[in-house]
Amino acid sequence: MSSEPIDKINLNEALDIFSNSVDALLIVDGNADKYNSLVRKGFFEDFIDESGSYHSLIEKLWFHFGDTQDSITKDYKVFLPIFGEFSGKYSKRLKVVLNEETHIIQMTVYPIKEKELYLFLLDDLDDKENIEETLTSKKVNTIQSTYLFSMYFDIVRDTTNSICISEISDETVNSPIKYSDWRMMIVNMIWPDDQALFLEKTDPEYLKTHFTPGQTSSFDCLMQNLEGNYIWVKLIFCRAETNYDDDYRFVFMVQDIHENVAELMSTLKKYEDLASKDPLTSVYNHGRISTELYNALDKTQKMGRKACIIMLDIDYFKHVNDDYGHSVGDITLIHFAETVKAVIKDKNAVLGRWGGEEFVVVNYDDDIEAAGELAELLRSTIEKEPFNRVGHLTCSIGVTDIRPDDSFKTAFDRMDKAVYQAKGNGRNRVVVR
Repeated sequence: MSSEPIDKINLNEALDIFSNSVDALLIVDGNADKYNSLVRKGFFEDFIDESGSYHSLIEKLWFHFGDTQDSITKDYKVFLPIFGEFSGKYSKRLKVVLNEETHIIQMTVYPIKEKELYLFLLDDLDDKENIEETLTSKKVNTIQSTYLFSMYFDIVRDTTNSICISEISDETVNSPIKYSDWRMMIVNMIWPDDQALFLEKTDPEYLKTHFTPGQTSSFDCLMQNLEGNYIWVKLIFCRAETNYDDDYRFVFMVQDIHENVAELMSTLKKYEDLASKDPLTSVYNHGRISTELYNALDKTQKMGRKACIIMLDIDYFKHVNDDYGHSVGDITLIHFAETVKAVIKDKNAVLGRWGGEEFVVVNYDDDIEAAGELAELLRSTIEKEPFNRVGHLTCSIGVTDIRPDDSFKTAFDRMDKAVYQAKGNGRNRVVVR
């Protein structure tokens, strides 16, 4: 047959060549969600069943991560029926993995006259084509690595097209999905707290009134990725420039900014710590513990929440600096703060350095009796604790609760007077007022 001139090969012989050459031939009924295999050779004997669910076939072919056969999260599978509809002939390169071996598949779809009946032709490309395709994909992925999704949409015609999910494939898909339907599907992938903002920014009337031709706008939010994890993304909208003022076509893109946002938040946290923490002891500084006192007042007066405040003043700390030097004094203050933190770690309480050798604990959810017991535990623990070269220390402690008619000054003065009373009564004791 191969030696015959091409003008001697008839249609039946050509069909015979085709049937012997194609790796897989499937007949698909989209409405019934089923397919039957007419031909399966080589790799496809293991990869595709003789018959089965059409939606499962679509998922296996391209609704997975490009370099593995790992399935995407179930929320995104809502798009499976839409991606399985074809209005005309369609061809696509697919990357699939079976038993850790990557195969590049050439898929061609031929619609039959009846609605949602298709012929699927599938061929496993040879090694050379596989390598070339892989290298090309890597170049494309390098460019598109931060863009997870893109599409065009027309809000007047309520249509979408040129949809690209780069984690699945770098190729675009023209789907019959309406923009209004897509919008209500995708909102389920947005972090619940950000869904109202997403619906506002994607509303057709909002887009009409807030975008001039060529204008671009974006906003950041948390969105579920194909693995089911929420990541920070930038949602970008750009209105296309045309010669017709009432033409409302847009480009939409989802950019992965998770690493940048995580790094920014980490940096902000560091600056927050610098602004809030005492540089020596690493507990809250004077300003931050003052804020905590105001917060306790607010929660008590507006929410009826219990809160108490405790001040600890190290006894005779001046002798530590005078006898051992300020470097030993600093080490002692750090040790003191760590000891207090260890005692209150199971309490809903925060510690701050008020100044010098004075420390304040804001203790939430305890009444005055429980706060007094905590103060006594602090006093006895500190008395028993060995402080390296200094030996043993004691502290005087004042305790008070926050009352509905308190101001910052009245509550603080009551606590401060309790400390002075403890010192006046011989030190190393707790006074509750």
